[in-house]
Amino acid sequence: QVQLVESGGGLVQPGGSLRLSCAASGSIFSIDIMGWYRQAPGKVRELVATIDSSSTTNYADSVKGRFTISRDNAKNTVWLQMNSLKFEDTAVYYCNALIRYRSGGIPFNRWGEGTQVTVSS
Repeated sequence: QVQLVESGGGLVQPGGSLRLSCAASGSIFSIDIMGWYRQAPGKVRELVATIDSSSTTNYADSVKGRFTISRDNAKNTVWLQMNSLKFEDTAVYYCNALIRYRSGGIPFNRWGEGTQVTVSS
């Protein structure tokens, strides 16, 4: 059983910063890609940022230059540093991981339960 546990959400004023973290635990051989997605009320879930095992990153245009994703492969942990937060960044942020349970095995997509980020004055 694999779990993704997120932390670090909360309430912040516009222009402020938050750092999200997500730790994967359980029977894990390796994690190909880790990432963050978000879902605002009434909207579909969207990509925020991803990072692969070589630390190659990908960002949504809306967060480029403001958010930074990083990971520690040994700890199966990914972080999202969010700076210069805007009202429109308000959403539930979900951790995502593409996990292999054995060498050469098919990777499985797993989600965390989400953490709320609210940007408000």
